[in-house]
Amino acid sequence: MAFVHLHVHSEYSLLDGACRIGELVQCAKNLGQTALAITDHGVMYGAVDFYKAAKKAGVQPIIGCEVYVAPRGHLDKEHGIDNDNRHLVLLCENETGYYNLIKLVSLAYTEGFYSKPRVDHALLEQYHEGLIALSACLAGEIPRALREGAYDTARKLATYYVGVFGRDNFFLELQDHGIAEQKSVNTGLVRLAKELDIGLVATNDVHYLRREDAAVQKALLCIQTATTLAEPSPLCFPTEEFYLKSEDEMTALFAAVPQAIENTKRIADRCRVELHFGELKLPAFDAPGGDSNAYLEKLCRAGLKKRYGDAPSETAVARMDYELSVIRKMGYADYYLIVADYVNYAKTHDIPVGPGRGSGAGSLCAYCIGITAIDPLQYNLLFERFLNPERVSMPDFDVDFCTEKRQQVIDYVVGKYGADRVAQIVTFGTMAAKAAVRDVARVMALPLSLADRVAKLIPFGQSLEEAFDGSKRLRDAAEEDERVERLLALAKRLEGMPRNASTHAAGVVISKAPIDEYVPLYLSDKGPATQFTMTTIEELGLLKMDFLGLRTLTVIQDAEKMVRRKG
Repeated sequence: MAFVHLHVHSEYSLLDGACRIGELVQCAKNLGQTALAITDHGVMYGAVDFYKAAKKAGVQPIIGCEVYVAPRGHLDKEHGIDNDNRHLVLLCENETGYYNLIKLVSLAYTEGFYSKPRVDHALLEQYHEGLIALSACLAGEIPRALREGAYDTARKLATYYVGVFGRDNFFLELQDHGIAEQKSVNTGLVRLAKELDIGLVATNDVHYLRREDAAVQKALLCIQTATTLAEPSPLCFPTEEFYLKSEDEMTALFAAVPQAIENTKRIADRCRVELHFGELKLPAFDAPGGDSNAYLEKLCRAGLKKRYGDAPSETAVARMDYELSVIRKMGYADYYLIVADYVNYAKTHDIPVGPGRGSGAGSLCAYCIGITAIDPLQYNLLFERFLNPERVSMPDFDVDFCTEKRQQVIDYVVGKYGADRVAQIVTFGTMAAKAAVRDVARVMALPLSLADRVAKLIPFGQSLEEAFDGSKRLRDAAEEDERVERLLALAKRLEGMPRNASTHAAGVVISKAPIDEYVPLYLSDKGPATQFTMTTIEELGLLKMDFLGLRTLTVIQDAEKMVRRKG
């Protein structure tokens, strides 16, 4: 294999990339490609899912990102100047590069966000180690200078990036999608490469898998920009060439510069990041005496007497001994102490707390230190459902708090462990069947009444395929109206894709080091949140806590206060 795609946008380039990760990896494999990169716009949302899918398929994963470079500093945010960003592709050569990319992407969101998450030259100089940079598409700094006829500026920029990343780690990126501007830019890039002894690399800026998927990607962009297929956004591509091309297609496109093809394989061979799953990264609880296991045992023994009297039964003592041994063996003493601490904070600050839910209620230790209020011995609840040496996934205490004061508990945790060590968790809103129909109808400029009629024919919770198979009225509507047939066909291809990022309703991560040393962050409306989902966070060994808001607790407290006032 002599060619590798190094510039690829998955479905996590939200409402822009139309490559579903599973299909993307399989398509590359079917083309005989042994390695593949992911370089979503400004984010790493899909990096771990892509890594796992590629590994499973026997394709070498290359983790990267197409970052936005601010025209000035990433903290400058003046309208009309600082919202005009440049692109740069960064690929992780090793673990150092992976963690530097995490840092860059996090800072781009948490500090540099202005229209887009942005880095700047100073950040690139600080976090360049282990990264290979490509000059990107027509929106890259160097291609833009060449488009504007500013060759000297392009030369200075190319010299600058060689200085930052090193001669072997910076490449000028050639693309050819049949766009006239690319021809002249490529001529300038080849000239720069010769004059400055910089490597060339060929990419196809992949946004969809097959040529016929161009319509899907165009629809996504129209949804994002609130435009229509008939009058699309200027962001829409002028050709249908942004697909996952075969090696033969790419080799033919760049026959005049074979080294640009060969360099893709050379770069791919260097990019060898290995992610580690299941290694716990639990935060430490500041236990008196510095021994969390001893302190937890002390609290549990005291709690056992409080719950069961000065002479607890042999059954209770044996159960506690067993639980403590498992907790000690699996390294979860700090976890118990952290949860007990914030539950105690809530109880001592007039914040109603639920009695416990889920498998955590089966822990006698949790009952004795006040995390739960349900006697697991009385109800024959199993500790092993919560924690045992054979359990693959991390245990999880689901704790309910009064809806109105839940944030106060989270604020307490932030204050205790540090704002840089506590974050909420991303979740993605996807295009369900009805929503996909309404979105596609709008970009097709179909009457609202038609969109509404078709959407109402889809039973709640069913996919478009299930609805079509099960509803004669829906099938009849498609047969009778060609617009409905096209609407359903396009909506089906968009269904299930992520539409937007939001914050998980309950999940909070607490880390032993700054979180952006482990996972990338983005800035949600509720503050910093991880770019990886709850499942991925747990796989990477980070501690995820559920701070659930339960309105019932608020209602009960309000009712109690009213009774006391009237009494």
